[in-house]
Amino acid sequence: MTKKIGLLASLLISSQVLLAQSPWSQRMVASIMANNPDSISYKREDGSKGTAHWEYETGVLLEGVKQVWYRTADDRYFNYIQKNMDRFVTADGDIRTYRLDDYNLDFITPGRSLLLLAQQSLPTKEKYRKAADLLHKQLTQQPRTKEGGYWHKKRYPYQMWLDGLYMAEPFAVEYNSLYGGSDGSGNKHYDDVINEFVWMEKHARDEKTGLIYHGWDESREQKWANPKTGNSPNFWSRAMGWYAMALVDVLDYIPQSNPRRGELIAILKRFMPALVKYQDPKSGCWYQVTDRMGDKGNYLEASGTAMFVYALAKGVRMGYLPASIMTAAHKGYDGMLKTFISTDAKGLIHLEKTVVVGGLGGTPYRDGSYEYYLSEPIRQDDLKGVGPFIMASVEMEIAAEDDLGKGKIVAVDNYFNHESRKGYMHTDGSVEQEPFHYTWDDRQHSGFFWWGNIFHDLGAKTATITGAPTEASLKGVDVYIIVDPDTPKETPKPNYVSEADINAIANWVQAGGTLVLMANDTSNCEHKHFNQLAARFGMQFLPKNRNMVQGDHFEQGKISIPAGNQIFPKTRTVYIKELSPLDIKAPAKAAVTDSGDVIMGVAKVGKGTVFAVGDPWLYNEYVDGRKIPAIYQNFQAAKDLAAWLLSQGSSTGANSATSKR
Repeated sequence: MTKKIGLLASLLISSQVLLAQSPWSQRMVASIMANNPDSISYKREDGSKGTAHWEYETGVLLEGVKQVWYRTADDRYFNYIQKNMDRFVTADGDIRTYRLDDYNLDFITPGRSLLLLAQQSLPTKEKYRKAADLLHKQLTQQPRTKEGGYWHKKRYPYQMWLDGLYMAEPFAVEYNSLYGGSDGSGNKHYDDVINEFVWMEKHARDEKTGLIYHGWDESREQKWANPKTGNSPNFWSRAMGWYAMALVDVLDYIPQSNPRRGELIAILKRFMPALVKYQDPKSGCWYQVTDRMGDKGNYLEASGTAMFVYALAKGVRMGYLPASIMTAAHKGYDGMLKTFISTDAKGLIHLEKTVVVGGLGGTPYRDGSYEYYLSEPIRQDDLKGVGPFIMASVEMEIAAEDDLGKGKIVAVDNYFNHESRKGYMHTDGSVEQEPFHYTWDDRQHSGFFWWGNIFHDLGAKTATITGAPTEASLKGVDVYIIVDPDTPKETPKPNYVSEADINAIANWVQAGGTLVLMANDTSNCEHKHFNQLAARFGMQFLPKNRNMVQGDHFEQGKISIPAGNQIFPKTRTVYIKELSPLDIKAPAKAAVTDSGDVIMGVAKVGKGTVFAVGDPWLYNEYVDGRKIPAIYQNFQAAKDLAAWLLSQGSSTGANSATSKR
């Protein structure tokens, strides 16, 4: 018995040590999942579990969990998101506990998790689309101000709150980017999203401080509303945090070509420096009432601080804000760790000092006074603070590694591989053909979304080359990926690799470009012309198929990588099925071999580099952690390979590819 107790104690200590060595984002998610394994809800005052319902706090938390999934490819995080959505979404797409006719913007926020699930290769994904359609229907019917801004809730008539912009707009803009009508109605909805930010700033921004008031009442009927301006009387950090996070998140989906995109960036550039002026110089955190630093009763508050750090760090990463403002993000994040993070006896961390709520009007009436904001209770592990803390932590983790790819372009070919399929049905009922197989935007099994996300985290931008490779189309591209050229079976009129294509690519490599050639097995890839390109660099894809995996016998696709491999320093075992091995000669060399076959090859040519492998093995299905056993490190291999590719030579000049990030 004594030995068993000792063993259990040893295992507990080991697990605590491993947890303590994990990034802060993962540690916080571990705490939440440990305390809320089945559903997300707060404990009642008597210690019992509260009733879970459809609300925005779950949506905010799951946004953070999603970002940790993207950073780790650990399917526990995906399963947690899906499980929490499945508690509410019925088989026919209805949402349990949701009431559309409340017209409450808070109910929209979890819709972002619905959009995530609707884009996956899942047998039940249509129910998530239907549920998202229901939330979109609410927005189309949401009561509005005379100008067109959403009322925060039906029971708060004529009022716009900063909170509402995070609750609704990131969902609205992503929904529109996926399902917006092809007749131009989609562009109108981009205007709706942009207008919300423009109008809120126009009505509620204080010219003296640059800060934005919590709420604006168009009618001036509320007791809290300034009779002249309609604004509430104070600056609440979390309210402005919602606004800041919404800004950086909606910009992910506003097209680069949209003429009004710059309006949002200009607002962000005005707003964030104003917030930094009110950062506590000692702790690096922000106060509950933002501009009343050090006043009686005011306190440093966790959720607002986390939101500001997230928006600052992401704004810098995406190029919206100057790099110099990252100093404030680092200071704020360090302050959070010192001021708000505690650790319990189990090694789980907790977020302290998040205010439970902050509102205007209602019953009992909330007057928006300084005293009101200080009267609301604070709570440990309040999800409105935990979610932003996780997201801020992820941004800081990315900031620690994104120097490698800064200023570099990674382009995938969509000319030699040009398959298409029916896309999503738009809101107007139309269905268009969309490119698929190894595209950056495709989040289903067939796409390169995950690999593209890895390149982004390393600081690079991704692009798509839709035409033939030429000096002009390759100008400014640092890494050019050609994957699985089409056969007539896949595309009626394939674009075969020509001599002109080969010369253009070879010249680009000689000048310093990094080329990636990914073939496929002989029945799914056009080898003849592709091999003419590969031959210029001493490589050939052989007419031989191996690793022909039967069903879920994943061991049949196992490839071992010995320690010391320069391309894959952190990867030992990967899964590659149905691949063509390589034949190599100078200048090419074997990079990875197995059972006498060359699986991957590398050639140094002039100032450039060529990497070749006989399968497009890094597509989502085998990288996102949902299908293959954890022993296969394809996600880590994708990171290793991306870092190695970005560290090779680069070409110079302006990018002419279609850039997407």
